[in-house]
Amino acid sequence: MNRLQKALGINFLFSGISGLGLIVFHKSIANLFGIEQNYIFWMIGIGLIFFALTILYEVKKQRRLAVQWIVIQDFIWVVGSAILLILKPFNISNTGNNLITIVAIIVFLMAISQSIALAQIKNNNDFSDKLTRNSLDNEN
Repeated sequence: MNRLQKALGINFLFSGISGLGLIVFHKSIANLFGIEQNYIFWMIGIGLIFFALTILYEVKKQRRLAVQWIVIQDFIWVVGSAILLILKPFNISNTGNNLITIVAIIVFLMAISQSIALAQIKNNNDFSDKLTRNSLDNEN
């Protein structure tokens, strides 16, 4: 298992477990956040499980564009979290805001890890391609 697969695997586990937790405990989490609309956590949970499944698919395939899209979605999550924390459009409790912050930091670190791993694979592939081309040139 290469570094990209490990980074994606961690994201898969975190997203999947978080999604399942949001679905199963949506009422308790809504109480923790101090909001009445608990269905939003159920909906986010379903979205996270779908996201986790797409990540799992890319653990095997490792298609550059698809992995970049996963990283972009992670950064969108972080930016969305920052907007929630700065603008405070909902009356979320301090505990809820702290949880948003913690999750955003974890997602940010996963996005960075996946980006670095993807860049290393690109550099390794470029190096391998050059070696292959050089060896083919030397044979001719």
